[in-house]
Amino acid sequence: MNSINLGVPLTHLNLTTTMHNIVRTYRLVPSDRTLLVMPLFHVHGLVCGFLATLLSGGTAVIPPKFSATTFWKEFEEGGCNWYTAVPTIHQIVLLHPPATLPRLRFIRSCSSSLAPATFHALEAAFKAPVLEAYAMTEAAHQMTSNPLPPQFRKPGSVGLGQGVEVSILDDSGHPVAQGAIGEVCIRGRNVTKGYLNNPTANAASFHSGGWLRTGDQGRLDDEGYVFLTGRLKELINRGGEKISPLEVDAAMLEHPAVAEAVSFAVPDDMYGQEVQAAIVLRKGAAQAGGEAKVVEEVRRFCEAKLAKFKVPKKIYVTEVMPKTATGKIQRKVVSEHFFKPDEKKAGGKAKL
Repeated sequence: MNSINLGVPLTHLNLTTTMHNIVRTYRLVPSDRTLLVMPLFHVHGLVCGFLATLLSGGTAVIPPKFSATTFWKEFEEGGCNWYTAVPTIHQIVLLHPPATLPRLRFIRSCSSSLAPATFHALEAAFKAPVLEAYAMTEAAHQMTSNPLPPQFRKPGSVGLGQGVEVSILDDSGHPVAQGAIGEVCIRGRNVTKGYLNNPTANAASFHSGGWLRTGDQGRLDDEGYVFLTGRLKELINRGGEKISPLEVDAAMLEHPAVAEAVSFAVPDDMYGQEVQAAIVLRKGAAQAGGEAKVVEEVRRFCEAKLAKFKVPKKIYVTEVMPKTATGKIQRKVVSEHFFKPDEKKAGGKAKL
């Protein structure tokens, strides 16, 4: 429910509750050292990377900026043993592996969905558990996370509630059946009491009983792990069929030629909305037969993974995916960048 137009007051109680939750989740101790590459103007870097580290007595090594070419050198020289980042950064460091394998206690991913393909690639490359978490500013950052071993971590899941209550509710604020899909809602001492001077937003964003509506659609499995199926506002409605862009992204990212993938909705005269996507290819992927051939291979690959109506009708190839300052993807921005209603017959190549 967060927006650039909404002020989110966070009290000391909200912040310190999350800090303690993070310390407990990852068993942070004074000997832990993190390479902090997330910006400190965002709760991901500020609360998890910095404040929780200080609370634990550990050390945060803060480089001037994130650089793929110096990341592992700074990690090693700083004596670091964990880091937290958005999936975009994980994908970048996979393309720039270290000369020698670092001693990683764990890798944390948050602020955007981590595709299972990226999860497995990280664990295979760096021989460390990858722990995907789920957070939002209204909760002073972390809400759920996959736990450290020996507990199970589940690819595609954002894990278990960490110091918060998690419930899947319908539009009326009532719990849905076990395993059914609804809106992920949370409550806890880390959650803001409401937006600044905005009673309309507060009325729309909280159910009775203090449940914060996250705006995310998801489900709980029988062990309490949260699986997100997409932002409610980003679901693609194709002729009445609701399509999760996360599912489409994950399918494309399983193709070995695809480094980044973002699916999105575009207007369509017949179905109301249609599925399109943008991809970044891995280096050298298009050399053999050109981009058009790779795009067709990706489309056929998706046809084997997805129901026919979920397969992107058009796939754009770009060298750089539009992102926010924190490295997050906003599907509306990506859609507006690539889809030009008056240029429907234009080619699929986009330069940024």
